[in-house]
Amino acid sequence: VQLQASGGGLVQAGGSLRLSCAASGGTFSRYIMGWFRQAPGKEREFVAHITWNYGTTYYADSVKGRFTVSRDSAKNTGYLYINNLKPEDTAVYYCAASLFGGARDARDYDSWGQGTLVTVSS
Repeated sequence: VQLQASGGGLVQAGGSLRLSCAASGGTFSRYIMGWFRQAPGKEREFVAHITWNYGTTYYADSVKGRFTVSRDSAKNTGYLYINNLKPEDTAVYYCAASLFGGARDARDYDSWGQGTLVTVSS
């Protein structure tokens, strides 16, 4: 499966953004789509994931309440909505696919999008 992330950009603090991740190259129904981010000089961090079949979601504690993950099965596209953006949200955001239920470790994901940069100005 191939993934392509998009939607990043420069946003002022307090603003909102929707990131998209288009999946292609196979049946995605068995996968979960995860979102990660990597800030400059920091390790890649798990953000959230969604099971494609049931739409079950899970969020890292650090983003609960501000981030929402969803998917449109008909379009084979996942979304990450980020509200009330903060400068510390500045990072490259990645989407990834895993066959491991509940995966939160990057090592459990075997397909990755190219990343999309989100920059939040104060």
